[in-house]
Amino acid sequence: MSGRAHPSLALRPFLPADAALLAEIFRASIEELTGDDYSEGQQQAWASAADDEAEFAARLANRLTLVGTLDGSPVGFIALEGPEHIDMLYVHPAVAGQGVGALLSDAVEKIAGSRGTRRLTVDASDNALGFFQHRGYVPQRRNTVSRGGEWLANTTMEKQLSGGGA
Repeated sequence: MSGRAHPSLALRPFLPADAALLAEIFRASIEELTGDDYSEGQQQAWASAADDEAEFAARLANRLTLVGTLDGSPVGFIALEGPEHIDMLYVHPAVAGQGVGALLSDAVEKIAGSRGTRRLTVDASDNALGFFQHRGYVPQRRNTVSRGGEWLANTTMEKQLSGGGA
């Protein structure tokens, strides 16, 4: 009998069958991790972006989307829009702070760098600012966006990539 002391984190590409579970991760992440920075109304408006599962699936399919897994089960995802914009990075609250977000970010930074991208941008929510700053992203400007009748603030951040990768 063999047991593992540490669960196994891995990455794989997004598959259309992932859409429903990733929508759940998206909603849970917003609902459970952003309460200190956003009101309940703001959270609901933000999470409603996953209400239309077909539209959410199409959004993920139209980007370079990677899925982070823990012992084979999806627990987070990242979506790169175009060559340089991180559109989404969400991790299930049960595994927040366990390296899934870092694994996903590392992968996208390396892929983008290997493709010749010189910088990455992200519109980071207030609760994600520290994560991205720790990774070397620098705040550029504050934004306010309207979602479902609510105004949400975020910060556009940028990270310079080295020529051969992150």
